[in-house]
Amino acid sequence: MGEHQRNELPAIEAELVDEPESAPPVVPAFDYTESGVPNFDYVRDRIETRVGTAAAATELSGDVPEAKSVEERMAERDQAGRDRLEEIRRSMRGE
Repeated sequence: MGEHQRNELPAIEAELVDEPESAPPVVPAFDYTESGVPNFDYVRDRIETRVGTAAAATELSGDVPEAKSVEERMAERDQAGRDRLEEIRRSMRGE
């Protein structure tokens, strides 16, 4: 009663393989000079990307007229819903 049986899995044959040596990260030659200074095209692309990201974030945050228009329409819809609900409640009370 004190003996526990183990479920043993069949042995699998395998071969150990040495891991390849990790190579240093490759920096594209066209983005930097040999002394490690970024070139003009690389800097311009980074700036344009950041400007685009900032413009999109501003648009999504609601600081543009189109977003305010949507917010105003939603507020009007919410108010109309509250008004209609109040009208239904009054009619149910018999007022």
